[in-house]
Amino acid sequence: VLSTELRKASKRMSCSKRYKIQKKVREHNRKLRKEAKKKGVSKRVKKDPGVPSSAPFKEEVLREAEQRRLQEKEKKKQTKKEERAQKRKKEKEAASKETEPSAKKARQVKKIPVAPDKNSKQYLCSQLNKVIDASDVVIEVLDARDPLGCRCPQLEQSVLQREGNRKLLLVLNKIDLVPKENLEKWIQCLQQEFPVVAFKAATQIKDKTVQAKKSRIVASNEVLDKSRGAACFGSSCLTQLLTSSAAETENDAPLKVGIVGFPNVGKSSLINSLKGILACNAGIKRGTTKSMQEVHISKNLKLMDSPGVVASPSNPAFSMALRGLQEEDRESALEAVRALLKQCDKTQIMLQYNVPDFRNSMEFLSLFAKKRGYLQKGGVPNMEQAATVFLSDWTGAKLSYHCNGQANHSPPAYMSEAVVAEMQNGWDLNQLKTGNNETLKGNNVTSLIPKCFICCLTAGLLSVSDISEGKPVEADLHDDNEVRPTCTPTVQLLSLIFYISPCLPGKQHSVRFKSVPINISVSTDDAYDFNTDFK
Repeated sequence: VLSTELRKASKRMSCSKRYKIQKKVREHNRKLRKEAKKKGVSKRVKKDPGVPSSAPFKEEVLREAEQRRLQEKEKKKQTKKEERAQKRKKEKEAASKETEPSAKKARQVKKIPVAPDKNSKQYLCSQLNKVIDASDVVIEVLDARDPLGCRCPQLEQSVLQREGNRKLLLVLNKIDLVPKENLEKWIQCLQQEFPVVAFKAATQIKDKTVQAKKSRIVASNEVLDKSRGAACFGSSCLTQLLTSSAAETENDAPLKVGIVGFPNVGKSSLINSLKGILACNAGIKRGTTKSMQEVHISKNLKLMDSPGVVASPSNPAFSMALRGLQEEDRESALEAVRALLKQCDKTQIMLQYNVPDFRNSMEFLSLFAKKRGYLQKGGVPNMEQAATVFLSDWTGAKLSYHCNGQANHSPPAYMSEAVVAEMQNGWDLNQLKTGNNETLKGNNVTSLIPKCFICCLTAGLLSVSDISEGKPVEADLHDDNEVRPTCTPTVQLLSLIFYISPCLPGKQHSVRFKSVPINISVSTDDAYDFNTDFK
């Protein structure tokens, strides 16, 4: 038998007590209802029965009701957000009043830091100088289609004149777009000044996660590696060259290599190809890279990506158009298309875009816009969109062109024999020659038809103070395809331009050279007579 201490109390009660409690509860609820009635509190809101099915325009009524409900909800949310912001602002002001002395607070003016404009020329020049200062080796990337036009004399002079034993290396990118014979001529020409590496960057590199997923499927990976965009040539030669140079550094410090050059020459694509993954954003649109970015290739090798060199406004307008360096506005785009059409073979343009014969650039853009469906309201052709697409095709690989290699190329004034010997010293030139020969074996492009193209250096800016206040130099391409450019003293013009006979079946393409006098000549005639130009 359990003791009375461990036994629980019973919950049973007498009926009179239970009835008494229920009566008290009823009286209490009645009292609460009377007080609520005196205060004017309405009864419980009845549930909305909704719109009956037989009502006309039921869907419209429900849609309007839902819109009002969402608007009220958004208004309440915005009100709460503003209240929280005001509350935080008051708390910050109260905290600043407590911490700062009253006299100091009266004198001090609160300054809000302004973020730098990453599209400004001053910011881009500062980032480029930052890359050059931090580099042990500077790689200037050149487009193999126009190597001389991608060289910046101001950039090369700045690298050679700075303190420290910096080495300058040239990389000919996009070698898959030019014939092998022409590429060999350019390598022999440029090797008289700096070591040259032939390179073809891969353009279909994905990020690390996507690449890991695709590696499990063998069949699709094999097809991807055989494609033109996934192929990469010259990466092993360039990596071995930089690795051997990194082994000679003091204190086992990593070799810092700065990648510089004009926009759209393939700087970021080169880094991605050496890294093997998508480390830097790359695209056809210029200005993708805005600031300095470091990429570690190995323990002893580190690459630094940089924004493109800002082209000087003193360059000829047609030269800026041919290299894709014109300003991004409507007038500049139309002027660039006009300059490019003067350089291109008219027959090839008609076959490439499937348009009929045209007389000038405006008529071509009109036909091209109608062909692609770039129309505005009322069926008006969108010239600006057509010009943008044409310029992107020129920058990419849709329109084939290249400059012939210069056999008798005279080096610039800043390239003395002592400077050339210093730049060649420290590199294994035999290994470089062997690597370039292996790279050229994979280049099967032999039958490209070149366009009329002038070869000249392009002036660049390393500081905003170098910008001249004068207008950019303009030049016109006349009906006889004679280019009469004018350049600054720092830009060296090679007064050679080649003419190509029309592509006739069964005939060889002949190339003849003609000297071009330097003169300022501006013409507003945009007519293009194919029969006159290519007799």
